[in-house]
Amino acid sequence: MSTSGTRSARSRLPSAKRVFPPEQRGVLSALIAMGIVLTIASPVFLTPANIGNLLVGVALVGIVAAGETFIMLSGGLDISVGSIVAFSGVVSALVLTGTHNAFAAVLAGLAVGAVAGFFNGLIITTLRINALIVTLATLSIYLGLTYIVADGKAVGATDATFSWIGNGNILGIPNPIILLIVVFAAGHFILSYTTVGRNIYAMGGNAEAARLSGLNLSRYRIGLYTASGILAGMSGVVLTSRLGSGQPIAGAGLELTAIAAVVLGGTSLSGGVGSMFGTALGVLVLGTLSNGLILLRIPAFYQYLARGAVLLLAVGLDHYRGRIGSFMGRRSGR
Repeated sequence: MSTSGTRSARSRLPSAKRVFPPEQRGVLSALIAMGIVLTIASPVFLTPANIGNLLVGVALVGIVAAGETFIMLSGGLDISVGSIVAFSGVVSALVLTGTHNAFAAVLAGLAVGAVAGFFNGLIITTLRINALIVTLATLSIYLGLTYIVADGKAVGATDATFSWIGNGNILGIPNPIILLIVVFAAGHFILSYTTVGRNIYAMGGNAEAARLSGLNLSRYRIGLYTASGILAGMSGVVLTSRLGSGQPIAGAGLELTAIAAVVLGGTSLSGGVGSMFGTALGVLVLGTLSNGLILLRIPAFYQYLARGAVLLLAVGLDHYRGRIGSFMGRRSGR
């Protein structure tokens, strides 16, 4: 083969720079470094059982984070997802108790998530109130509704079929992991290969330009918040299935963890930049950190410190990336 042919063949190979954008390389490096350190510090870390537990543990956060990725890419934010998880889980448990029908319970949980997400999007677009304020309010509203319908206590959800959703497996792979893979694969496909995905990026990049090009921003925002609510509802159903009961406090703090994972994975808080793959990396970093703290027998309350530090780091990185991007843009414009 000629030298020019060899160079041509090499140019077609996906380089690390092409596969991993700058905002993801640091996260991937951190994940690898954490894996090496934990492998040395704990002989249990790399065992199949622990890796399985780690992935099942991040599945619930990951499903919620996937929905949050859509919203943040469009320039929005949803901090009510933790309450939606709890609300959906409790309602699915109540429906299961009343009907003894696992299918009805799952549909009820997803429907609650969809309605809650739709309400978020409707209020944001109709009243034109900042998404942070709206979802901060609905976080409290949905949490209050959760306690009201549950009468302030856990609701039992003991049914073999329903339990299989969160505790069963297909070909040895736990169901929550399968759901996580399906959700991220579908999200990646939508963002990378469809007109809807391109429009989401356009909304986050420049909402006014997207509107002037004919994009119905209100319809898209309502749809995105509804989709996020459905995914939060899915997470709530799976969590209730795993626990065997609907817990009003089940989603506490989940929204912050999901947002931290999304931003850590390279999605900009201002929208328009990010990917599902980046969010997956962010979820794995947070899950590995939590898993490592448990394996090293570090007290649980230190995990709150670690999550807060990671969230602060993620926001700092997003701000730094934004400044670098603006600087490079000004230089290229000269």
